[in-house]
Amino acid sequence: MTTLYRTCPLCEATCGIAVTVEDGAVRDVRGDPDDPFSRGHLCPKAWGLKALHEDPDRLRRPLVRVDGELREASWPDAFAAAIDKLDGVRQRHGKDAVAVYLGNPVAHSLDALLYGPALIRALGTTQRYSASSVDQLPKMVTAALMFGGELTVPVPDLDRTDRVMIFGANPVVSNGSLMTAPGVEDRLKAIVARGGQVVVVDPRRTETAALATEHVFIRPGGDAPLLLAMIEALFADGLVTLGAADGHADGVDEIRAIAARYPAERVAAAVGVDAATIRRLARDHAAAATAACYGRIGTTAQELGTLASWAVDLVNVLTGNLDRPGGAMFADPAALPGRHRKRGPVRLGRFKSRVLGLPEAFGELPVTTLADEILTPGDGQVRALLTIAGNPLLSVPGGGRLAEAIASLEVRVAVDIYRNETTRLADVILPPPMALQRDHTDLALYQLAIRNVAKYAPATLDREPDQPAEWEILLTLAKGLMGMAAAPLEAADDVVARELIARELDGAPAEIAQGWRGDDVMTALGDRRGPARLIDLLLRTGPYGDHFRSGRGGLSLAALLRQPHGVDLGPLRPRLPGVLRTPDGRIPLAPAPIVADLDRLDAWLDRPAPEVVLVGRRQLRSNNSWMHNLPPLAKGKERCTLRVHPDDAARLALVDGGQARVTSRVGEVVAPVEISDEMMPGVVSLPHGFGHDADGARLEVARAKPGVSANLVTDDALRDVSGNAAFNGVPVTVAPA
Repeated sequence: MTTLYRTCPLCEATCGIAVTVEDGAVRDVRGDPDDPFSRGHLCPKAWGLKALHEDPDRLRRPLVRVDGELREASWPDAFAAAIDKLDGVRQRHGKDAVAVYLGNPVAHSLDALLYGPALIRALGTTQRYSASSVDQLPKMVTAALMFGGELTVPVPDLDRTDRVMIFGANPVVSNGSLMTAPGVEDRLKAIVARGGQVVVVDPRRTETAALATEHVFIRPGGDAPLLLAMIEALFADGLVTLGAADGHADGVDEIRAIAARYPAERVAAAVGVDAATIRRLARDHAAAATAACYGRIGTTAQELGTLASWAVDLVNVLTGNLDRPGGAMFADPAALPGRHRKRGPVRLGRFKSRVLGLPEAFGELPVTTLADEILTPGDGQVRALLTIAGNPLLSVPGGGRLAEAIASLEVRVAVDIYRNETTRLADVILPPPMALQRDHTDLALYQLAIRNVAKYAPATLDREPDQPAEWEILLTLAKGLMGMAAAPLEAADDVVARELIARELDGAPAEIAQGWRGDDVMTALGDRRGPARLIDLLLRTGPYGDHFRSGRGGLSLAALLRQPHGVDLGPLRPRLPGVLRTPDGRIPLAPAPIVADLDRLDAWLDRPAPEVVLVGRRQLRSNNSWMHNLPPLAKGKERCTLRVHPDDAARLALVDGGQARVTSRVGEVVAPVEISDEMMPGVVSLPHGFGHDADGARLEVARAKPGVSANLVTDDALRDVSGNAAFNGVPVTVAPA
């Protein structure tokens, strides 16, 4: 038996795990007590890694559709088929006839993060979509406009704060989201134990609210007006202070004038929180020695997501809690692509979607309009779809219409480990290795960590015979689509490495870049290939790196590999103004694109509240739809239930354990009723990612408890100004089935 150490890749917590392997089989998965970040913490999802490796439904060989059926094929034949089909659509209809969708697991895959961009560039399409616009796009927009980078997101310094105020998030279940914090439940309990406060504002009394010092119900979608009313109270009571942001922020007077439009008395009825409570929340937050405000899915996946995300950051700035220990701080990860990019304006809306004219953000279009782009005839109509680790039929609003759209395509290609509800329609499926069969570091998530750490783990298990690595799959497709199918993979890998070297040296400080040329760096990186070489570059040019200078000390991949449990780089440190990449190196508190959206907030306040609205629900053992096929995570009672407040159940004639029909503008589902006073009256909840009853999918464990897809009733026309899907606050009618 051998015990190997790595990081669990199944959610954003980045918990260290110890994996015991014998004869190529996983015997045990435990928390790693020597991991400096997670310190042995582990949630039930980690056992899913063993089940995932053993899952008979997980694809080990490519599938190619022949005579209407998906059949196993060799890798060369599958690559040739995928390239030929995708390129054929481009040749017949143009580059924008091919769309690409990146699913949530891409954020946990080092291979996909580093080599996915090469494939997207090779496709040459503007029809680019990802899970970002069903999840976090509003926060990315506000972070970019205020701080200069889409992932320059302030995170709560949980281990040192005296108060954390949580809007629309359930970190005890999500393990943190846009806030990488393993063992977050213990960290929140520690705040309370040291005499601090944990305040949860949410339309559901969540698992996080259960341990909080205070829980406040709020009408879904009301976060932005409530936060602006709190800001008005801060100004009215003379409690505004900028702290570390003083001298680096512009627009305080404009924010004062904006907030004056939203006193607590104006917004109270609409948001479902009385004016006295709103003003007290503001005073208590300002009075805390240190405090942090944090919002997540409830604040991003709603109609006013960008305004809510902006207001969260304003509260942190205006109470003097931005960029100070115990407040909301910026991580400083060891490896970060684009770290040395030059300051410049954020360019949003560089192009727009063909049908609805929705703006691009960070190179992508909102996925809520993908069905429009497929079903609407005309120049530029999407006729092929490439999905990478994605199952949009269960994760995108308007799932019924999207299913019709994807079924109508000429070509569908997937890079995925499962034949799921979406990939069952594919013409080619190329399965990458599973998580334990590839190298891992959390390139994206350490940008959002509440403590600076670094860790790199080589593959724990061998790949199947002739199975290419995920980066090799993506790069093979890329060079094939560029007409270079015969070129050696090593040559294409060298091109990727040289491009990254050029980008990282351009703008790098003199102590790193001086005297170095691309060829010098290529030589210094040695004979590594794939992601390992690129991570070595990013580590060595980072703030803790050796800068390719012998005797300097510092991080490199070789140094990190000598530390299998990871390296603790210390608590978050103040980073203003150096972290800012805005054009003038300052924080604009009132960016024009955000302020322009206040008219929609006014309309929301004046609009009568629907009788019943639908919100989502996070669950500890089902972060993504594919986790429903793993027995350790799928066991137990039925989890796809409609939770309803007792008063609503009585009014609507619903009975616990009975069936309810939920109907919206776009569709309907029937789900079992679970009556619970954790719900705010007028709000019902369905978890996401269920609906495993599609013909042709091969997910036998999930099929035993299929549940229903909430996205048959979530509305693809309901979206934030950023284009992000509004899953929360969907007007519905509910009746006995």
